[in-house]
Amino acid sequence: MPIHDQSYRRYRGGKEKPGAAWVVIATAGIVSTIRKRKFLGLLLFAWLPFFIRAVQIYIASSYPQASMLKPTAQTFRDFLGQQQMFVFFITIYAGAGLIANDKRANALQIYLAKPLGRAEYVGGKLAILACFLLLVTWVPGILLLFVEMAFSGSATFIKSNLTLIPSITVFSFLSVLLASFTMIALSSLSKSSRFVGIMYAAVTFFSDANFEALRHVLRTTSISWMSVPALLEQMGDVIFRQPPRYDTPWPISLLVILALVGVSALVLERKVRGVEVVT
Repeated sequence: MPIHDQSYRRYRGGKEKPGAAWVVIATAGIVSTIRKRKFLGLLLFAWLPFFIRAVQIYIASSYPQASMLKPTAQTFRDFLGQQQMFVFFITIYAGAGLIANDKRANALQIYLAKPLGRAEYVGGKLAILACFLLLVTWVPGILLLFVEMAFSGSATFIKSNLTLIPSITVFSFLSVLLASFTMIALSSLSKSSRFVGIMYAAVTFFSDANFEALRHVLRTTSISWMSVPALLEQMGDVIFRQPPRYDTPWPISLLVILALVGVSALVLERKVRGVEVVT
């Protein structure tokens, strides 16, 4: 049997650009999640309010006697407010195990032992969850604008409400940013996706229950910054130029949201490591 020379040869393959590994993680995670039938059912159910609003816009455009159904800026504000319920469930379903499952399988050491930075790993995980959340907030919100334009046969509504596109975009991305960072940070704290889901639900409901109890005792809504849902409600009203429902100044609400994102980023910096260091 002939023996071929196996001496050193120069590598002639291509090189991947640094900083693009997060795309691979995001793509694999999205494909893996989208194959789950239960999750697909949840996504389809999350689009039900969109179709209801589309029918409302059609009726308002087709029948003059149904003018009370004509869309306004408040219509889009209410729609995105309703979608927050689906944001909650999708965040738990798609986000609870993103890092927790890797920790349970001791896969972090494998991920970070390769030429893959911690920022790329976290970025890929964030992109998975953000993609699904934008799919039920920003995408249907923008599509509703085009539905109104198609049914009315003109761009009059959009021209008279030019702030709607940036309002929908800013509010959607703000809510997705908060939900994604919070969930990913919680997922890095445990090896159990169920426990992570419970923690996320507890943070959401406990903060809101705390606020509701104190607002009745103190008879003021200026402490709405204590509630995660109230933070987004307050910012949504301000972004869509609607009367704020709480007395909390909006800069405080925004500051608390950014602080929560910052704390989440700090948790990820400390918990996402290739090797656990015991001190």
